[in-house]
Amino acid sequence: MKLLPNKPEEPDVNLTPMIDVVFLLLLFFMVSTSFVRESSLKVDLPEASGERLETAESPVDIVIQANGQFLINDEELSEFSRERLRQVLKDVVGDQADPHIVISADASAEYQHIVTAMDVAQMLGYTRLTLATRQTINETP
Repeated sequence: MKLLPNKPEEPDVNLTPMIDVVFLLLLFFMVSTSFVRESSLKVDLPEASGERLETAESPVDIVIQANGQFLINDEELSEFSRERLRQVLKDVVGDQADPHIVISADASAEYQHIVTAMDVAQMLGYTRLTLATRQTINETP
């Protein structure tokens, strides 16, 4: 009886379980991802020049304190709501077509309050918004 020589078998790598796991992970991430449409503000940012801008008209100052309290031209806003802020801002501006609005927020104030102030100004059609910052010690005027 003639025996065939023993050939070493080539090892097979079965990729089926790995492909199954990859597809399960893909399915998990697709299902767990939230598809929420985020709203955004369209802001046209100017180039920074480092100079102070002096204007003849006095700007409307919106101050947002750390506790979320709003002050408009040093007048405290008694109750905060988007509609109340809109009404007070409209009253303060009066008949000015496009007033200069300066938003000064405390460093620890919630960003949502800043975005709300910007959103209310945008709803009223005001486009001249400025976010006030503090000049660092290293900068020269």
